[in-house]
Amino acid sequence: MGALDEGRFNVELENGVKLGCVELGFEEEPETVAIKDAVKVLLQGLGEDINREGLRKTPLRVAKALREGTRGYKQKVKDIVQGALFPEAGLDNGIGHAGGAGGLVIVRDLDLFSYCESCLLPFQVKCHVGYVPSGQRVVGLSKLSRVADVFAKRLQDPWRLADEVCLALHHGIKPAGVAVILQCLHIDFPHLESVFLDSDHQGWVKLLVCSGSGVFENKKADIWGDFLSLLKFRGINVEKPHTGDSTDQCWCPSRSSSSAKISSNMGPAHPGMVTAVASILGSLGEDSSREELVGTPSRFVKWLMNFEKTDLEMKLNGFVCRRMDPLKLNGKASCNEEEIHSELNLSFWSQCEHHLLPFHGVVHIGYFSAKGVSPISKSLLQSIVHFHGFKLQVQERVTRQIAETVSSLLGGGVMVVVEANHTCMISRGIEKFGSSTATIAVLGQFSTDPAARAMFLQSIPNTTTFG
Repeated sequence: MGALDEGRFNVELENGVKLGCVELGFEEEPETVAIKDAVKVLLQGLGEDINREGLRKTPLRVAKALREGTRGYKQKVKDIVQGALFPEAGLDNGIGHAGGAGGLVIVRDLDLFSYCESCLLPFQVKCHVGYVPSGQRVVGLSKLSRVADVFAKRLQDPWRLADEVCLALHHGIKPAGVAVILQCLHIDFPHLESVFLDSDHQGWVKLLVCSGSGVFENKKADIWGDFLSLLKFRGINVEKPHTGDSTDQCWCPSRSSSSAKISSNMGPAHPGMVTAVASILGSLGEDSSREELVGTPSRFVKWLMNFEKTDLEMKLNGFVCRRMDPLKLNGKASCNEEEIHSELNLSFWSQCEHHLLPFHGVVHIGYFSAKGVSPISKSLLQSIVHFHGFKLQVQERVTRQIAETVSSLLGGGVMVVVEANHTCMISRGIEKFGSSTATIAVLGQFSTDPAARAMFLQSIPNTTTFG
């Protein structure tokens, strides 16, 4: 490990480090101020105290994330491609169906994210780009990724994103043809009303789209077979991508029939919050009156209201969560008279209070219970998880709250593990795709019994999937 410049390190701790598009004076820029003010309106509409510790900096954090995530509006493809073209042989006189010496070039597995223009939630993209060089022009391979990222960093839908990347590269490189394939994942975040009814709710909507120009315009051309074969060679199966536009497609969960039914039951969205979201769109450089965005503020607000702060008495599946009589559970019994029960892979959904972005995953619960006492039902434990999840949260807090609630039912030892994917980990400058976070809360006997902790942790399957 190299020597640490302690003086410089302390300065960075005190003043921060410049990241991404966040520049000096960023907080005072009119766009940032407008987004911060709008986020405060949204938080107040949820019944939150914007001055409480966890929320004081949320408006600024949201502004930074949104502006970083939509920086593509201020970038130009021409600036990226110019200076990155190199003189190599390409398709001049039809030598070889893929360009002869300057044949098909592809870049696979580019990780991108974009904000869905229908609901403002981020979606993930695995992008594959190919082109056939023409004349004496090949482009630096890193530029293919940068061009794709320019259009991803805008409010998008998959079809337009594929077309824009394809056309931009076609005009910038002037190749014989360009092909773009996108594997898209949109988080399908359930509404509070539906999640209690559907325990098997799937977390993602998947879509495969493609776009082609030049020699790739004909989807049945042999060159497509070469492109798809080179993808399949690395285990990427993209045999049936969707082509064309999205006029008859509905991939965003917020526009599905089931979502529309639930939204209608919730009544009209809060007008002040809708206006605030429209203000955010304008501050990002978008036109909120654009046809595709007309309903976006209302859809976002109705989704956000899932996390409204309420003072309702906690009732879970008809049970009032109060501490049960310790005598009934034989709370004074020794560990030898108790046994460990566990419930694994309970689905979990929540909303990060730092960035107003969703996170989701699974919860594993282990607990001591006196022999002869029936285990807590899975439905009750799932309800406890959902109750604490559907709030503005941080993962550490929700882990502790679940443990404390289960402990209040039993009066005994409880151990809770929460594993989650955070969309704020991909939709900000760090863009850590595939990362996950695990947190643990330990109460009672588990805190003093390492063997019991190890036994419970070993029972958690290593094939857990929640992304």
